Amino acid sequence: MITASRRQLLAGTGLAALGGAAPALAWAESPQAGKPDLFVGTGGHGHTYPGATLPAGMVQLSPDTNTHGWDACSGYHQKDGSIMGFSHTHLSGTGIGDMLDVLVVPTRQPLLLEPGSVEHPEQGYRQRYSDEFAEPGYYRVRLESGVQAELTATERCGLHRYRFADGPGHILIDFAHAIEDDWDKGVVVEDASLTLDPDGTLTGGRQVNRWAKGRHIYFAMQLSRRPDRVQFFGDDGKPAPDGATSIKGNRLKVALFFDNAGGDPILIKTGISAVDLEGARDALAAEAPGWDFDGVHAAARATWAKALGSVRVSGGTAAQRTIMASALYHAQLAPTLFTDRDGRYVGLDRQVHQAPKGQEAFSTYSLWDTYRALHPLLTLIRPDHTKLLVGDLVRQTVESPAGPPVWPLQGVETACMIGWHAVSVLAEAHAKGIEADYAAAWPHIRARAFDRNFPDIDSTQGRGFYYDLGYIPADKVNESVSRTQEYAYDDWAMAHLADAVGAHDDAAALRKRSQNYRNVIDARIGFARPRFADGTWWKDYDPIQIGHDVDKWRDYTEANGWQATFLTQHDAYGLIEHFGGDAAFEKKLDGLFNAPSTLPKDAPPDISGLVGQYAHGNEPEHHVAYLYAYCGAPHKTQAMVRRLLTEMYKADPDGVIGNDDCGQMSAWFILSALGFYPVDPVSALYVFGSPLFDAAEVDVGGGKTLRIRAENNAPANPYIQSVRWNGKPWSRNWIAHADLVQGGELVFEMGPGPSRFGTAKADRPPSFGRTA
Repeated sequence: MITASRRQLLAGTGLAALGGAAPALAWAESPQAGKPDLFVGTGGHGHTYPGATLPAGMVQLSPDTNTHGWDACSGYHQKDGSIMGFSHTHLSGTGIGDMLDVLVVPTRQPLLLEPGSVEHPEQGYRQRYSDEFAEPGYYRVRLESGVQAELTATERCGLHRYRFADGPGHILIDFAHAIEDDWDKGVVVEDASLTLDPDGTLTGGRQVNRWAKGRHIYFAMQLSRRPDRVQFFGDDGKPAPDGATSIKGNRLKVALFFDNAGGDPILIKTGISAVDLEGARDALAAEAPGWDFDGVHAAARATWAKALGSVRVSGGTAAQRTIMASALYHAQLAPTLFTDRDGRYVGLDRQVHQAPKGQEAFSTYSLWDTYRALHPLLTLIRPDHTKLLVGDLVRQTVESPAGPPVWPLQGVETACMIGWHAVSVLAEAHAKGIEADYAAAWPHIRARAFDRNFPDIDSTQGRGFYYDLGYIPADKVNESVSRTQEYAYDDWAMAHLADAVGAHDDAAALRKRSQNYRNVIDARIGFARPRFADGTWWKDYDPIQIGHDVDKWRDYTEANGWQATFLTQHDAYGLIEHFGGDAAFEKKLDGLFNAPSTLPKDAPPDISGLVGQYAHGNEPEHHVAYLYAYCGAPHKTQAMVRRLLTEMYKADPDGVIGNDDCGQMSAWFILSALGFYPVDPVSALYVFGSPLFDAAEVDVGGGKTLRIRAENNAPANPYIQSVRWNGKPWSRNWIAHADLVQGGELVFEMGPGPSRFGTAKADRPPSFGRTA
């Protein structure tokens, strides 16, 4: 790969000398859906899993390699070397672990009830493995004890097919299996039960107190062959009396023994529910009535083919096309389905609710991450699905004691991260014409916005200070700078929703309050800076540091002063004015990308993928390369976006530079590779960057197709020379969502050096409802 130095890319001159690079493929080559590599992100710190699921499926049937440590968040890491078994629920790309429900362990080894360690798998039921294969909706592996395992899934059911070598074997169901980190000292699993029904159906339920504390999961499982013997094990690991058909406790297991497990494969099908056993039984009866593993696999493959066919590309390298397809796969895993077949689900009030006919409930909303690009991507390529998500978020806002969700998981508000970014997803959807009952959500959103007595999700929100001082003081509340800035963005989103329901006075107040981000940016030094309750600033400020007291405080959320300085998404021109104008702001951005890539010893691992002090491996920075477009230097956006596309992603297990965070890291790649990005999702517009592929086709709903071409595209030609939209010259350096979803053809003319395209003030993107 031909590369230029960081300084060359930022100066916009280095690539001009690379005009002799290999020419791009002809744009006339037909764009095609790519083949994803499900192991991308399973190494490094991507925290993805390779198992079988459907788009937004409730079941994610996948191998587990570990339950301890940060890189066990999804249950799987490519370097662990042994498999504990196959569980039915997983998180994709998160920075905290949970799930891993109903572990199934097929083996020909002697019965062992504990998994053993990664270092010594032979001391437990872990097994080394080989011949691992995965594709959307299917997973296969050979275990060292002589078992070939295959997995596939419906929406609410996991299907297993195990081929044993001749001789005795058993299948262990470890119902105590869960993420168990050292920092979580409580009882992780409690109130568990297992029952073997007369017809051979195994059922169970448990409460899990991990990240989503107090969540419940229920399952119903059937086997294609009756075992010769069944043995339950209680909390002490001792077997229940012979003939027992049920057991209760916290750390339960059951072993299903076969005198000769060889011959015909042993098939298992498992339905799950968060509501009750009846919901799990219904899933099993309706979605897996027979034993047609291959038929379910074929249906899963067809479902994924349709989902992955929504974006088709040509050009680029083979690895880049694999990255694109893998990103599109990961971007459609979450939010995950959370309704039973009959429409019941558990709300954030911990009560069982009934979804209206034609609606669904969902879980696994990583909103602090995904409001930035994942939800805008889904709004573009899956508007009907987005309508379901938005209807669900309206209901969750109404049902939750805390109003608009933060990070809801399995009917539990985890309150993880900062802000209430469900309001951004709702406001963006309204701005893009997605129909929903926004008026029903508004009273609860308004309470979150204005009511001092509205219950906080935890004690560290700092809303009272935000109301009274216009910022959150660093000597009173942790992560105060980032909280102030993100609350300001949520104010902007809530203002849009207020106008949408006719609450115009509230909207005006919220728009004014959305300027509070300025109160933690010290214009005298040009940085986001911790500010104390008495109005003074941290005088010994160092933008590299995470907080003003390294032993106690963090003033930023997974960021430092450099990164937080550019957090503002909704008021680019106000930010530019605060820094003294276009030239000063451009210089400040240059400083970010050129600063030494040093971090303090207490920096969280999320701050990764550094280019200078820009951190692509974490979400707060994802819009920053596009800010050059607002100060008249779009060529620097183009050069940096192309660099990030080619350097921060690989078609390898460690190919995601940070946690994929339920598809956000992937969504950035997809949108940026297409040539545009939603700096402010609520504005319903996209800023141009640098398209990676020569041609792309995007299905945008309603039978309409957006076609994108990048003429004269090449590794050495990252700069936009001109743009045409539906055959006519287009001078603006941005385009509205309303234009793209009508379908049509967007053509970029690329070149080796900067042009004047998009530099005029009239052609710069609007921000905060105004132009440059």
